[in-house]
Amino acid sequence: MTIRELCEKEVVQLEQGVCLGRADDLAFDPATARLQSLILLGRPRLFGLLGRDDSLTIPWQEIETIGTDAVLVHTALPEAPPQPEQLKWWQKLRVKLGL
Repeated sequence: MTIRELCEKEVVQLEQGVCLGRADDLAFDPATARLQSLILLGRPRLFGLLGRDDSLTIPWQEIETIGTDAVLVHTALPEAPPQPEQLKWWQKLRVKLGL
């Protein structure tokens, strides 16, 4: 299997069956040239103009199986950022208009 083929496979978290995306980068051990981890880049914000969300690094020990179509992993899902309880300006407007 080539590095390109590995990066084209979907990465799936086993516990909840969530598709995490595709591996964007790989980290190798410089001494042994063995694969250390898969790196999945975070989602771009505003088409990448405002940067990206945090990247997800999956260590080799958490990879269960590399199949023909997917890579199955036992990694914890990244936590979503806390959502503020306040209404947005457009939500307040909808409430005032009775929509």
